[in-house]
Amino acid sequence: MGLLGTAERPLRVAIIGSGPSGFYAADALFKKLPHCTVDMFESLPTPFGLARSGVAPDHENIREITKYFEKVARSERYAFFGNVALGYQISVAVLKKYYDAIIFACGTPVGKNLGIPGEDLPGSYSAATFVGWYNGHPAHAHFPFDLSHETAVVIGVGNVALDIARILTKPVDELKHTDISQHALDVLAASKIKDVYIIGRRGPVQAKFKENEIKELGKITDCACVIKPQDLELNTASEKELEEPSAQRIMTILRELSARPADSIQKRRIHLRFLLSPVRIEGMSHVESILLEQNILVGEPFKQKAKGSGEIVEIPCGAVFSSIGYRANPIPGVPFNHKLGIIANTEGRVVDENGVVPGLYTVGWIKRGPRGLIGSNKPCSAETVQKLLEDLPTLPPCEIPSMDEVKNMLIRRGVRSISYEEWLKIDALERERGKQLDKPRERFTQVSQMLEALGDIKACIQQPDTL
Repeated sequence: MGLLGTAERPLRVAIIGSGPSGFYAADALFKKLPHCTVDMFESLPTPFGLARSGVAPDHENIREITKYFEKVARSERYAFFGNVALGYQISVAVLKKYYDAIIFACGTPVGKNLGIPGEDLPGSYSAATFVGWYNGHPAHAHFPFDLSHETAVVIGVGNVALDIARILTKPVDELKHTDISQHALDVLAASKIKDVYIIGRRGPVQAKFKENEIKELGKITDCACVIKPQDLELNTASEKELEEPSAQRIMTILRELSARPADSIQKRRIHLRFLLSPVRIEGMSHVESILLEQNILVGEPFKQKAKGSGEIVEIPCGAVFSSIGYRANPIPGVPFNHKLGIIANTEGRVVDENGVVPGLYTVGWIKRGPRGLIGSNKPCSAETVQKLLEDLPTLPPCEIPSMDEVKNMLIRRGVRSISYEEWLKIDALERERGKQLDKPRERFTQVSQMLEALGDIKACIQQPDTL
């Protein structure tokens, strides 16, 4: 048997997850190693991860990145295994029999909890669930969001927090021709929400949103963006941080928004509030208000932390959305850093207490944490692929280097995997459904709907006895 990655013995790689980081990793492998194949596994029948289910529907241009991924998927060296969940239908131990290397690109799908009393009350929601809901993700599409109250509070000042505020306040007439799911559009059309508060525990200079996101808040039809001038007053350390060009530009936008007079005829308002931390959510059988502690900033520039002052502010509301970040789910058989909520790794190589684990790698948010935009995953994936290529001489070859045997193994386990060609059929059907509603697409929101659309009405996925 020849060296892995040669014409005599092409490298066999499994990528777990079909989001941007997974596709960037596949692309890097194809460009740097002519003799390799990539099989991509995805728990849903549909590829593209957050590029499909995490991008706001009124940001259609961002979804254009999927055209780049489609080119990768057309490679003869690529195969897609959709509807195959790691840890449920197949295990890492089994995959090791068929692949020389495994790259985990599973992302961080779980929203972080606030960790405060009252968080479990009805009306307290995760940003991850809300974003999945309006994008038709099968795990979240049928969640019952109650938007019958006039005030909502969003905890967090990242891009997702601003997406949530924008979707809650944007006129439905401006959303109905996007690819937002119809069930979400119907609920938003009946929404009573008039005021949305976006809450940051530190100051405006430390906010994580980008320039384009904050600009958009000031352009929403019939919606005022309200910022108190005193919330934009900076301490000495923050003034130092303001030397960063991007921070300067964002502060300029915030000051312009703050100076705008609120129009009394505007139907809705978005309030940006800083230096507040959630303390407790109040309510008997449903969210009725949230208590927040006023903060001060302490520490050196770029290392400032929020410290509570003891002063409490209460905002009456009927909904609270937690948008303070994401974490990954541990994967059986893979070392996990529970403190950071990511796979334990060094520059993409998976590590345990004994050092590097041969043949296991990671990319994307599950590698470095939930930060950065879609494009940030490209250099991240390239770094990991480079480490994999450096390891080729010492990688132990797998026992069964055959894609056909992988297919047979899944059939024996009763797993109905979805090929990329079948995904293209689902894609075409979603686009056709969208045309009937004058939209780019109308997604299927249940796996059973997708299988039925493929004519596989009797498909049944069973958990194997041994994983």
